[in-house]
Amino acid sequence: MHVIDSHTGGEPTRVILDGGPDLGSGSLSDRAQRLATDHQALYRAIMMEPRGQPAMVGALLVEPTDESCVTGVIYFDAGAVLGMCGHGTIGLAVTLAHLGRIDIGTHRIETPAGIVEVTLTDRNTVTVRNIESRRVAKDVSITLDDLGTITGDIAYGGNWFYIIDPSPVAVEPSNLRALTDTAISIRTAINERQQADQTGIEVDHVIFQGPSPKPDIQSRNFVLCPDDTYDRSPCGTGSSARLACLAADGLLAPGEEIQQESIIGSHYQLSYQPGQAGGIIPQITGQAYIMAETKLIFDPSDPFRDGIIL
Repeated sequence: MHVIDSHTGGEPTRVILDGGPDLGSGSLSDRAQRLATDHQALYRAIMMEPRGQPAMVGALLVEPTDESCVTGVIYFDAGAVLGMCGHGTIGLAVTLAHLGRIDIGTHRIETPAGIVEVTLTDRNTVTVRNIESRRVAKDVSITLDDLGTITGDIAYGGNWFYIIDPSPVAVEPSNLRALTDTAISIRTAINERQQADQTGIEVDHVIFQGPSPKPDIQSRNFVLCPDDTYDRSPCGTGSSARLACLAADGLLAPGEEIQQESIIGSHYQLSYQPGQAGGIIPQITGQAYIMAETKLIFDPSDPFRDGIIL
């Protein structure tokens, strides 16, 4: 399997160029569902140790259904197949440029969540115009035995997020274990509530917002991903969901730019424009860097061929 690895703000992306499973034809959402249901062992083996690494997201290149798109892509991590991935799209654009498949300028990429636009400014800098994002519920509360009442917003940015501001745990690198454990508990509780309320929404990410010590940064976040690891980048789809909440509350005007910092100190430049269906069109600018180009080998005699699963 031929892959290229990059990182966006510290968050790794593994682009699969060939050797992936045959997902047949149809919409990207249909093909993503086939990946999730028929090839779970393979996509987990690609992401998990010893072949992969924590927090890595895979990007499987597929034929687009829309001829205006330079490629189709299906994103996944060790825990789930994803609708969209912001940092992964930045990494994918830089990878396609590295391969000579795109040049400086604007290009369209098809994802299961919809078509997104990327503008490559230089070999490392990419702006993503994401799918229309929206807040669907404000001030949704849950109660946990050890934390009491937690209140947050539910929003969509290509994936589903429960966004808590301010965070119940200080958003500091020294608190990574506590932030992770707390976010896992909160995700379980919010999804139990979602099921009880029959909303049809399953939250796959949790975001904690906190202040940044840097005066030019709007906030610092901690983002829990479906594989129970934290996002090293500020999370592109999470930033999209966050922008939708800020817009809905009248706290950020269309075109106004802010910077969002991640728990490790990397950042995205963010803004939005109004969407056609009442949501917003987020704009996310970040940088990615190529780390490796290699071939993955799946030796049938390898006892950890399918990854380390504990």
